[in-house]
Amino acid sequence: MSVKKPSVRSSGAAARVKAPANSAPAQAKPPKPKAKLQETLTSSVVTAPEPVDDRTLVEIFSRLRAADPEPRSELVYLNPYTLLVAVVLSAQATDKSVNLATEPLFAIADTPEKMVALGEERVRHFIRTIGLFNTKAKNVIALSQILIERHGGEVPREAAELEVLPGVGTKTASVVLNVAFGVPRIAVDTHIFRVSNRIPLVVAPTTDKVQAGLEARVPEPYRLNAHHWLILHGRYTCKARRPECPRCAIADLCRYPSKTLDLAALSGGN
Repeated sequence: MSVKKPSVRSSGAAARVKAPANSAPAQAKPPKPKAKLQETLTSSVVTAPEPVDDRTLVEIFSRLRAADPEPRSELVYLNPYTLLVAVVLSAQATDKSVNLATEPLFAIADTPEKMVALGEERVRHFIRTIGLFNTKAKNVIALSQILIERHGGEVPREAAELEVLPGVGTKTASVVLNVAFGVPRIAVDTHIFRVSNRIPLVVAPTTDKVQAGLEARVPEPYRLNAHHWLILHGRYTCKARRPECPRCAIADLCRYPSKTLDLAALSGGN
């Protein structure tokens, strides 16, 4: 006796099969952008050329000084306190946007006492065009209160005392010490981090390590203004996506392997 096989319906496409409960898990998701960025950054640092020698380092800063003998911070401030507030506000924001917000703010609140009297809500209103303005308004009021209670309304001149203030880290403290009090600290932001690893002056995977390396390497005559020279160089010449190597004053000393070329010059100006 023959047994009739069950029929199988076909729609011209592969049959859909439900995966068993104990099947292998789906492929892992790609790493988050932040993790991927850190991996790329670490890789680029590891494969970077050796830092320039001391003689070349001196020549680099000599040229940067010749081009801009007296560099200044692009943040507008009235005193050490307003500088501190401006630097706190500048995190993840441009100096231009901070200056636009702080001009009317500092006109009525240029001391910790006046800022606290103004209150968090009004401070928030003044800085509402700056990123993270809610958190920054809280930090400005909180650090102002601490300055009044612990330092008589004055900005301390010690890094340890600055770094415990709300919203203040190593970079902010270094900028305040350097700009307000003339302490030869080299605050490292994304621009200086990029420039240092590109040239390279110091090859390191974190801003803190780059700062320690620069402060150990940069000769004393250049150390006070090194922060300004490097940040301005990174902001306007050694840009992140397309550095302007053809007009760079230190292009012949830089070991960055991916320099941009002056295509007009190579083509005879055509």
